[in-house]
Amino acid sequence: MMARILMITGDFTEDYETMVPFQTLLATGHQVDAVCPGKKAGDTVRTAIHDFEGDQTYSEKPGHNFALNATFSETDATAYDALVVPGGRAPEYLRMNNEVLDMVRHFFDAGKPVAAICHGAQLLAAAGVLKGRTCSAYPACAYEVTASGGTFADIAVTEAVTDGNLVTAPAWPAHPAWLKQFLAII
Repeated sequence: MMARILMITGDFTEDYETMVPFQTLLATGHQVDAVCPGKKAGDTVRTAIHDFEGDQTYSEKPGHNFALNATFSETDATAYDALVVPGGRAPEYLRMNNEVLDMVRHFFDAGKPVAAICHGAQLLAAAGVLKGRTCSAYPACAYEVTASGGTFADIAVTEAVTDGNLVTAPAWPAHPAWLKQFLAII
């Protein structure tokens, strides 16, 4: 069955964590609407490529311009079956947008599938939906997960974890596990 999936993203979203799930979910027959506050269908968000090169944290390089295919101001979260929250730097500022937080809460309140990766946990924590939940994220986001009442899943960068309707992973090397687990619940 085809699911209608909402992807909430923004400028400097992580390139792979946006492009790969967007294209994979489309290729598997689902509808994916990518939106960003203040932008409309046809606008783009800039992406950043985060890489793991042996430094104390990831490096960041310019990525692609990712074309949005839906308009945020026209988005009704109740019309969607599932939510995808990519990582990167976008969640850091998206979590200050009350409309975004309300959309995220809707998916949890309704028990709909949610996939978040890397820094996407910052958005979940700000929405107050992690209490009593197990959530993986980029290790630097462990504090946000635990401070919001969640249990941080400290797993390998290639792994993912499912807690009910929530599928999370530390970063893009987990795409095979993360997307497989998400596809199993949508």
